[in-house]
Amino acid sequence: MSKPQNIALALHGGAGARAGRDYAQAEAHLAALCARGEALLKDGRRALDVVEAMVADMESSGLYVAGRGSSVNKAGYVELDASIMEGGLPGEDAPARRKAGAVAAVAHVKSPIKAARLVMDETPHVMLVGRGAENFCRSRGLEFVMDPARYYTTPIGVTEKEMLEDELAHGTVGAVALDASGRLAAATSTGGVFGKLEGRVGDTPMIGAGTWADEYVAASCTGLGEYFILAGGAQDVASRVRYQGAELGQAAQGLIKDVGRQGGHGGVIAVSREGEIAFAWNSDGMKRAGVGPDRPRFSATM
Repeated sequence: MSKPQNIALALHGGAGARAGRDYAQAEAHLAALCARGEALLKDGRRALDVVEAMVADMESSGLYVAGRGSSVNKAGYVELDASIMEGGLPGEDAPARRKAGAVAAVAHVKSPIKAARLVMDETPHVMLVGRGAENFCRSRGLEFVMDPARYYTTPIGVTEKEMLEDELAHGTVGAVALDASGRLAAATSTGGVFGKLEGRVGDTPMIGAGTWADEYVAASCTGLGEYFILAGGAQDVASRVRYQGAELGQAAQGLIKDVGRQGGHGGVIAVSREGEIAFAWNSDGMKRAGVGPDRPRFSATM
């Protein structure tokens, strides 16, 4: 009888957590979400479907700086970014082993991660932006926010004043998973940094920067996106594992150290094809949860 395939899941609700604040509600939400995701993976669900479901739930919760918890840009409205990626299987001969989709600078789409998945599944493109992306979402029947003043809310651990005045404070949500077939997937969504210029796009929707999944590693980043772009982002973690033979935790820490050297802060979550999970950050804390073959399910912030 063949050995059962490992499954693993890691989630983040953003690395903008600050010491001394109460994140219990977010931690409880992440713990419940992780339990749900673990059950789906054990039931044989595809990693891609699981990471999409996890991120869509975080977007709609209003607990994080993504989806419903996003803040307005300097022009006075909410712009959202998201991306999703599925890795291939080692040795797989299909000509297009990896797949990805992303949307950037879309206004009032309720679930940007669902939009990113549709870009991946229903277009020949990897990314759509702005008005074109919004028109695509409408053509596919995705739901838009009709009353922004009533819909958007202040996330956990952030004050309304900070959302309006604390420029470059940040938050993002993400999920990475390994399914029973051995395939990896990653998904990331954000409302962007507070006080951003209209049209600003960070690392989140950029495949390789904010999100990455190949045959070896899946990773999702959170933080000041400009610095993650400059440091190589999520793909850097995978490259350290693949080409340097680094242990997953060391690879994640290596990226965050480079982000710090560039002057930025944030965090990253990652999962390997062996089922290892890793978390690294250089801010006060990162809202996170995970479960793996050798790691019981948990959630934490600091």
